[in-house]
Amino acid sequence: MSVADVPVRQDLTARPPGLAARHFKSHSFVIWGILATLIGLGTLVALVSELWVDGGHRINWDFFWSFPSSNPEDAGILSAWVGSLLVILTTAFFAIPLGVLSGLYLEEYAPKNPITSVIEIAVNNLAGVPSIIFGLLALGLFVQGLALGQSILVAGLTLALLILPVIIVATREAVRSVPQEIRQAALSVGATKWQATQHHVLPYAMPGVVTGIIIGISRAIGETAPLILIGGLTFVAFLPITQPNQPLSYTIGEVDQLGSPIDPDAMERITVSNPATLSLPDGNVVELAAGQSMEVPSGTYVDTMSSWSDAIASWMPWSWSGQSFTVMPIQMFNWTSRPEAEFREAAAAAGLVLLAITLLLNGAAIWLRYRLRRSIKW
Repeated sequence: MSVADVPVRQDLTARPPGLAARHFKSHSFVIWGILATLIGLGTLVALVSELWVDGGHRINWDFFWSFPSSNPEDAGILSAWVGSLLVILTTAFFAIPLGVLSGLYLEEYAPKNPITSVIEIAVNNLAGVPSIIFGLLALGLFVQGLALGQSILVAGLTLALLILPVIIVATREAVRSVPQEIRQAALSVGATKWQATQHHVLPYAMPGVVTGIIIGISRAIGETAPLILIGGLTFVAFLPITQPNQPLSYTIGEVDQLGSPIDPDAMERITVSNPATLSLPDGNVVELAAGQSMEVPSGTYVDTMSSWSDAIASWMPWSWSGQSFTVMPIQMFNWTSRPEAEFREAAAAAGLVLLAITLLLNGAAIWLRYRLRRSIKW
């Protein structure tokens, strides 16, 4: 055995070269991370504190159950939070099933070819597109192209397009995190591809899917620009839901922007539950008693009182989805543009409510993810 073959003993207690520099970098990273966290939390606390000082005293039951008003002391957010609720329900109805099923298909079923690669790149890029672009798309496609009007339905479709890429990406990442052994075990005992996906892959991926959905919904709640672009109203003193024995006005048939009937020869028979005043397109005015029927031309304006059947029908999605709307961010934008300081206090109070809703949704996402992960048995 030569001298070169004799193993050299190393002193395990000796400090390796560069250890001090590595320790310094490690401690520096921790310090910078703590400073960055404190700066972010400090900024958030300062902003929330300022909102609370400005608008905390305005938060009461009257603020939630009052319509916007020209008098800042009486202004509330009833129409704004109801509009936000209906718009978000419409958004969730379209975005959640489309987003989850699209992400599941792209990850589990779609073949790997140039077409799916282009789709994946497009989805990832759309997740970072500014929201105003989706507003322009909705204005051209839904409002002008499909003539759906400036309604809750269009607002929900617009926000659904906005959060759809977020849900798709979150679903794909959650499905991808499920181990391949789960799929192989299900297929090996005779399960079909869909059975393995439905009973094994999707339940295990559900925590990540739910988190992505709630994050997308939280983003949609705070969006303002696309809704203003498609015709969200800045002042709404009514609800899309009708109440019994309230003034009710509507137009028979389809009319253009000037109120003229699109088809002047179209006729429709109506029956009123309460006494009504009919303003015909030719300028004549007709009075109808309760329960009376009459055949009227398209473009007739009806002024009456709502009945219980009208109130119940107004709760149906096909009724309120076509109504005009406002949402809380638009209401806040309107108040901040007013010169009176009291309106800015109302905007601060609305901001606190919107922030609380967002925090509740994110808290629900954390709780659901924790509950779903506990139910997973690998």
